[in-house]
Amino acid sequence: MSSEELMLTNNANNETHYWYQLIIKNESPCLKLTGDFTLAALESKYNLLSSELTHHRKTNPNIHWDLVDIQQMDMASVIMLWQVWQSQRPTNLHIRPEHEIMFRRLENVPAQPPNPGRTHYTWFITTIGNNTLLLWEHLIGLISLIGQLLLDIVYLIKNPTYIPWREISSNLYRTGAQALGITALVGFLIGIVLSYLSAQQLKLFGADIFIIDLLGISIIRELGPVLAAILVAGRSGSSMTAQLGVMRVTQELDALTVMGISHSQRLVLPKIIGLGIAMPLLVLWTSAVALLGGMVAAEVQLGLNYQYFISALPDAVPIANLWLGLGKGVVCGMAIALIACHFGLRIKPNTDSLGAGTTVSVVTSITVVIIIDAIFAVVFSDVGLI
Repeated sequence: MSSEELMLTNNANNETHYWYQLIIKNESPCLKLTGDFTLAALESKYNLLSSELTHHRKTNPNIHWDLVDIQQMDMASVIMLWQVWQSQRPTNLHIRPEHEIMFRRLENVPAQPPNPGRTHYTWFITTIGNNTLLLWEHLIGLISLIGQLLLDIVYLIKNPTYIPWREISSNLYRTGAQALGITALVGFLIGIVLSYLSAQQLKLFGADIFIIDLLGISIIRELGPVLAAILVAGRSGSSMTAQLGVMRVTQELDALTVMGISHSQRLVLPKIIGLGIAMPLLVLWTSAVALLGGMVAAEVQLGLNYQYFISALPDAVPIANLWLGLGKGVVCGMAIALIACHFGLRIKPNTDSLGAGTTVSVVTSITVVIIIDAIFAVVFSDVGLI
């Protein structure tokens, strides 16, 4: 080394001095990189070497970089040096031709567009747009599923031997008979609460006798169908979605496809028919038990005789309210099964998608039940109330 050159190896960390040397030549600092700049050679010194080289670049922005003595260099080390240089080639750089190619590739990578930043208004518009597109996608999926089910019904009418009677019976039992307990319990308690609170208000006006009209109209027309539909959506709807989702995870749906068995014909259609039959029966059962609870509370609070309550109920509640409630049950039951099967078939073969799909299915079913009830209330506002 000549007297004009000064090598400052003491300023470098002892753990990294094998890979670079700081040389002062004619008062011009120069970083001379040596050895193998590969991920395997650097190992745990990778981050330390990167920080030291960054420190030298910040201390001397015009420092010379000498990479000629580097024997081997992989892409990880090239990216490290590129980050040290802040994605810009230094003015004073000496490099071997074979290494020059790798840096040239990084220079030709197009720069990412600047992030404009998310404002409150753009976030709001983006959220609405994404949710609208998602809603449209689900609507298209539901319409496609309904169309496939109509084709299956036409096929089964022409070929009645292929009607899945066992699947329909099984779904009727699971969604109907096994739900009698929970619907009876909730209906009975709701009837007691509604009768108890109504009796206190009716006493103030001496209109105790009108509790029969109040309980009859509210339970048979509204509370019975809605309560039964919400319970079925949480109980049977989630079960249907989870069942189809597990079949997707375990590749049973793929096996049915390989065997030429239609998913909609053997899995979806029996669930919709079964729940469409079971739901009005559950509505009738829930309304009856809720009226029983209301009758018990009315006798306790107002001293209203059981026999009078039963005999006055047909005169207080027109029969149209019963048919309206049963009609709600049929529509809500088929809608719940359709939504549950739609989300079940969309589940991806992983457990995270299974849980998220089941949750979305239940929430969507309950929302649709409330929407259907509102539509019935508006369309049939003049039926059964006069």
